Amino acid sequence: QVTVRDALNQALDEELERDERVFLLGEEVAQYDGAYKISRGLWKKYGDKRVIDTPIMGFTGIAVGAAMAGLRPVCEFMTFNFSMQAIDQVINSAAKTCYMSAGAIAVPIVFRGPNGASAGVAAQHSQCFAAWYGHCPGLKVVSPWSSEDAKGLLKASIRDDNPVVMLENELLYGVPFEMSEQAQSKDFIVPIGKAKIERQGTHVTLVSHSRPVGHCLEAAAVLAKEGVECEVINLRTIRPMDIETVEASVVKTNHLVTVEGGWPQFGVGAEICARIMEGSAFNYLDAPAVRVTGADVPMPYAKILEDNCIPQVKDIIFAVKKTLNI
Repeated sequence: QVTVRDALNQALDEELERDERVFLLGEEVAQYDGAYKISRGLWKKYGDKRVIDTPIMGFTGIAVGAAMAGLRPVCEFMTFNFSMQAIDQVINSAAKTCYMSAGAIAVPIVFRGPNGASAGVAAQHSQCFAAWYGHCPGLKVVSPWSSEDAKGLLKASIRDDNPVVMLENELLYGVPFEMSEQAQSKDFIVPIGKAKIERQGTHVTLVSHSRPVGHCLEAAAVLAKEGVECEVINLRTIRPMDIETVEASVVKTNHLVTVEGGWPQFGVGAEICARIMEGSAFNYLDAPAVRVTGADVPMPYAKILEDNCIPQVKDIIFAVKKTLNI
């Protein structure tokens, strides 16, 4: 078993070793080993030129310029909520440059860090940016759940010639997952734009990303005892979205529930529902698609209120039973 933290550390280590153009920069990533210890040991191994401590936010512009000049920076936000201070660099400088230069200027950069609600960090530090960044052409957006996702997607993102936003989850960093021998090899990558079916089922399709994938699997285990078999899809990538895997599952199960930690309006679930409505899989639905999301309010600080704002296993079970009319 390997924790998500160690999987990310492995990926960074392997890619820094593989390609001398790759470097890591961000707040406290070097001498302190990273705010969440993701970059543990890398500064000692690769030195000041490859692992660089920077002040808050200015590093985003530095990283974008370095990518345009031919390097492959990995830019760590201590939390993605801070990326709002740098969203002009992420969108206007990184995402649009390749298109506006007619392909002449590639911007191979990875923006990564924890995203969404953690625990007790209140409204200004609990936002999920999947819908924000997934909205923007020119960016690729990935959202890992397991250690295998984290390692494979980070390696794929670093090797990609497009700017990639990698939305991790702070509460998953210390969680151990089984990792296959293949996943621990230096050649292992998870292709960007390909979802994974985490559990096969026949009665309802559950589609999620990041930490709520685990909640979906827990809900599926409870529902299985009542004779309801849920198919659980881990999106892995928000943009480009693997809608084909979702459509194929809906054709099989005839029911769809989306689950996410972000807000409902213009969310990832809203996009999935719209794409299913517009495609041939709509004809196979036996009931309206249902979204399970975070509450449409700024995140409260109090724990009991926070719990009521974030989708829980019981909310997913309720949504499935509502969809199946049981």
